[in-house]
Amino acid sequence: MIRHLVVAAVVAVAVSGCAGAGPSEARVVVTTNILGDLTRAVVGGQARVSVLMKPDSDPHSFGVSAQEAATIERADLVVHNGLGLEEGVLRHVRAAAESGVPTLAVAEGVEPVPFTAGEPRPDPHFWTDPRRVAKAVDLIAAQVVARVKGADAATVRANAAAYRERVEDLDAWVAREVATIPPGSRKLVTNHHVFGYFARRYGFEIVGAVIPSGTTLASPSASDLKSLRDAIRATRVKAIFADSSQPDRLAQVLASEAGVRVRVIPLFSESLSRHAGAATYLDMVRTNTKAIVDGLNGR
Repeated sequence: MIRHLVVAAVVAVAVSGCAGAGPSEARVVVTTNILGDLTRAVVGGQARVSVLMKPDSDPHSFGVSAQEAATIERADLVVHNGLGLEEGVLRHVRAAAESGVPTLAVAEGVEPVPFTAGEPRPDPHFWTDPRRVAKAVDLIAAQVVARVKGADAATVRANAAAYRERVEDLDAWVAREVATIPPGSRKLVTNHHVFGYFARRYGFEIVGAVIPSGTTLASPSASDLKSLRDAIRATRVKAIFADSSQPDRLAQVLASEAGVRVRVIPLFSESLSRHAGAATYLDMVRTNTKAIVDGLNGR
């Protein structure tokens, strides 16, 4: 009798141990650190979340190791930006999808729009519009519930709802801050075309970009720089906003040649950072908004 009780107890412990280990063994792999932050907020402790892109990286140029590529192929779910953003990782995501790994291209599901500069392809930089990030949170939650075994659906949905509320509050705060900029001063010059969604959401005009492309891997020509210089002179913009993770040499040169007083102000545009002010998505948007508002108000 005692022997049977011992065996039953061992079996019960083993079963409860397996049940507890289920969610921790599940793995969600995320390409960019911005999406990684959103995904961790949604998943909570329901699965292991592995983020490939390190802080202060460029999503257009970062790559993965062989070990990280294998992690992608073993994932329960791969969350990636899509629309051509992660140029160095795309082939690994495609290979995983072809082998049957569920993948979610978030940008494709948040009503993408074309680049403001007139490039014919959709703009992947949707996260500069918090309203689209709120949609992204719902997309991620739905896929985690559907694809990640062991994840508690009610918990995931509650996490998503709580985080979405914070994003909606952020959107309202940004709108109030932007309202302090005179409408005629809401003009943006950036390092490359990354703030199109922000401009659409909050009523800015995109004057141009130092690199007239949606990727940092492109290079501006002399005529590109001349056109932008002329636009800066014509519109008398007060600042050029350069990505904090990219050298701002071209922006500095352009500012010195524009013939008007133009400041070069760093933003955290495509990556979270180890530096203060952009450790999370919510922090990053607040820091960028403050920098834009102060820069265009001449503070």
